[in-house]
Amino acid sequence: MQARVYVTLKPGVLDPQGNAVRGSLEALGFSKVQDVRLGKYLEIELAETDPMAARASVEEMCRRLLVNPVVESFRVDVPGTP
Repeated sequence: MQARVYVTLKPGVLDPQGNAVRGSLEALGFSKVQDVRLGKYLEIELAETDPMAARASVEEMCRRLLVNPVVESFRVDVPGTP
């Protein structure tokens, strides 16, 4: 079973990489871009058949390793779960 994890910076956290990308886009002529925020995307393949158990496991992975809860938020998508 595959889980997808989306990690983003919390509102108010400075994003120097996003600012650099925005500046580069502007230099390339994309003047209407107002803001860019970078994050992380992970695909995790699990040997699990129960979608709810898979979701719980991936959420625990996020809390324990994958996400810095001080500055990042996350969302987990697992097929068959809300």
